[in-house]
Amino acid sequence: MKLLHVDASAKGERSNSRALGRFFIQQLQEQGLTLEIDYLDLAQEAPAAVTEAFAIATYTAPEARTAAMRETLAASDGLCQRLLDADACLFAMPMYNWSMPSTFKAYIDNITRTELTYHNTAQGIVGQLSRQKVLFLTSRGADLRPGTPLAWMDALTPSLRAAFAFIGVQQPQFVDAQPLQFADPEARSEALERARGELQQLARQWAA
Repeated sequence: MKLLHVDASAKGERSNSRALGRFFIQQLQEQGLTLEIDYLDLAQEAPAAVTEAFAIATYTAPEARTAAMRETLAASDGLCQRLLDADACLFAMPMYNWSMPSTFKAYIDNITRTELTYHNTAQGIVGQLSRQKVLFLTSRGADLRPGTPLAWMDALTPSLRAAFAFIGVQQPQFVDAQPLQFADPEARSEALERARGELQQLARQWAA
């Protein structure tokens, strides 16, 4: 299995999402899966923000692009190809102020590309990532699970679902470790253990 593993936490080795991502990979390997891991650390290799030149180049037909346009799109082209080449994707990130880290938003902007990750057809938009397994592994400071008082403040889950559905991911899976930052030690420990249990179960599903 070729696994694209993307980390987005700025916390480095103190990051819960990074630690849980490593745990999930270990669980996959313990299930007997042979992994070819393509790793991307957005804290170290943040994609460029969208510019006017990028937008113009994106919506210019490939055969009409100038050398400068092709250069502008080169990094984005590479990110798209890595995504399309993967059999499965692990996107690990913390929630920052109710949504995704800015580096992951820039990543989404770079991989949402017409005629690469989606096709605009007479029948509508056709995403090109229908075959990949996708896991979003998130860490959250507060408890935003359905039914909790703060559940309505979760802007991360619907944003990820919408962005990746557009490029073809119809059944993403989510494991959310919460609450962590705004929790007593016992609740924090329970949240991490709950997430690890969900990851173990998911690893068995992926290996089946």
